[in-house]
Amino acid sequence: MKLFWKLFCSMVLITALACSAGGYALINAQFHASLDREVAALYEENDLLRFALAQELAFNPVYSREELAKAAGGITITTGQGTVSFRLSSGEGRALGGSGALPVDAGTLTAQLPAGQRGWMMEAVGDGRIFLHAASPLALEDGILYLENCREVSELFRSRSEQYQSFFSLMLVLTGAVGALSLAVAAMLVRPLARLSAAARRMAEGELDQRVRVDGDDEIAQLSADFNVMALRIQRQVAELKAAARRQEDFIGSFAHEIKTPLTSIIGYADLLRSRPASAGQVRESAGYIFSEGRRLEALSRKLLDLIVLGRRDFSFRPVPLDAFLRRAAGAMEPSFRQAGIRLAVRAEPAAALMEPDLMETVCVNLLDNARKAMEGGGEVLLEGFSEEGGCCIQVTDQGKGIPAEELERVTEAFYMVDKSRARAQGGAGLGLALCSRIVDLHGGRLEIESEPGRGARVRVHLKGGEESPCETGKTGSSPC
Repeated sequence: MKLFWKLFCSMVLITALACSAGGYALINAQFHASLDREVAALYEENDLLRFALAQELAFNPVYSREELAKAAGGITITTGQGTVSFRLSSGEGRALGGSGALPVDAGTLTAQLPAGQRGWMMEAVGDGRIFLHAASPLALEDGILYLENCREVSELFRSRSEQYQSFFSLMLVLTGAVGALSLAVAAMLVRPLARLSAAARRMAEGELDQRVRVDGDDEIAQLSADFNVMALRIQRQVAELKAAARRQEDFIGSFAHEIKTPLTSIIGYADLLRSRPASAGQVRESAGYIFSEGRRLEALSRKLLDLIVLGRRDFSFRPVPLDAFLRRAAGAMEPSFRQAGIRLAVRAEPAAALMEPDLMETVCVNLLDNARKAMEGGGEVLLEGFSEEGGCCIQVTDQGKGIPAEELERVTEAFYMVDKSRARAQGGAGLGLALCSRIVDLHGGRLEIESEPGRGARVRVHLKGGEESPCETGKTGSSPC
């Protein structure tokens, strides 16, 4: 059963049961209150009869039950409902006398009363009428007489029956009205759920931008808000997965292109040497091309291997003095800088950084090499190392072409190059900053790049100080932080 019908049936059923129970209890309470009043009136009539008999005995003393029964025939009691009929009967249930005729049998009530006590009972006669029958004892010298009187309550029962019928008709009308109102209320309550269901189906079909309107602050509104948050996160995650898939496709395409280019040159020049005679100069030129392309292929393979190996994350880290480390890294790059006409300056404080030296030297070499390639007209590259709050920082500043702001977020992607033609001409493959980012992440550090086109770039590597450790130095194989 759908939630709509569950709500509808529940509201109608609960309303009908509550009203029925309340109406029945109210009618029944009113009936019993009226019945209690009739019983009280019955006893009052019985008391009036007892008083009248006492007055008769006071003026005309009698000493036997037969004499009292004869004297009672002349007693008349009148109330608002007319003359009250009564009967005097013996304890054995034999009628002795009285005034008027009682519709109930003698002895039925008196046989059930305890000795010396009065009481009443309800009796129905043959024509369907219902009477309240009361009896009270009178003690005489020769035994006990019972004074009996009756009061008809048939109208009371008819009134209750009519009230039940009227209430039943009213309940039918009320149930219909409640049913119509319940339809509207159930539709209003289910409408947000229907919107949620429709949005969920559309999301399942691929429309991830679905959102639902949030009305109010009840549980359904909270569910709608939670749905919107979930939908937003799913949309972002799917977008990230698509972007990662595109990057993967770009990586594979770039990888194939980068491998193909040097291999084509090597094969072409090798085929030229193999297929036709060549002068010594042509041989040297061809061999030079083969050598340079082979070195380029070797460097590319090494960097790709480094990226794969870094995925293991099981390196050992130790405190390393920054000044000596940076001077050693600068010394390795000094010849290429001198040949390019670029001055390389080093400034380092005597601080210690926690690192794996060989991997971090790869970072410094790549950053310096990128700075060298960005400065075609000479200038100065500054390599710095200094302490900062919470650790140390390695900084490389150049005066080159700079990087456009829209490119900064992508320069650490594998094979991404800002100027592809210039990068390939200088032997680049777009793996340097991607490798640096992976190594810095492995150290639990942070890589920051600031640049302004035409004025150079500044790259900072934030590392932990030598007294801290980004991870256990054992073979944990897990992330350092």
